[in-house]
Amino acid sequence: MVRAKFKVESKTERAGGGGNVELNPVTGGSAENEEFWKYTPAGSINMYIDNVNALEKFEVGKEYYVDFTEAGGDE
Repeated sequence: MVRAKFKVESKTERAGGGGNVELNPVTGGSAENEEFWKYTPAGSINMYIDNVNALEKFEVGKEYYVDFTEAGGDE
C-alpha cells in the first residue's frame, strides 16, 4: 500500500445530485504534511461522485488520506 495525503480544493454539486471533487497533495501547514510532501508527487485527483451520501463526506479545505492498494489480479 502507498498512502498519500490530499486536500479538497473545490467541490461542485450538481442539481439533482452528484458532483465533482478536486483534490491536490498537501504541501505544508503541519510537520506531517511537510513529510508527505517530500514523498508525494505533484498532481491532482478529480472525481465525479454520483452518490450524494459519499459526496457530502468531502469538505473544501479538509485533508484526506488516499490509500493505493493493488486491486488483485483475479480475472
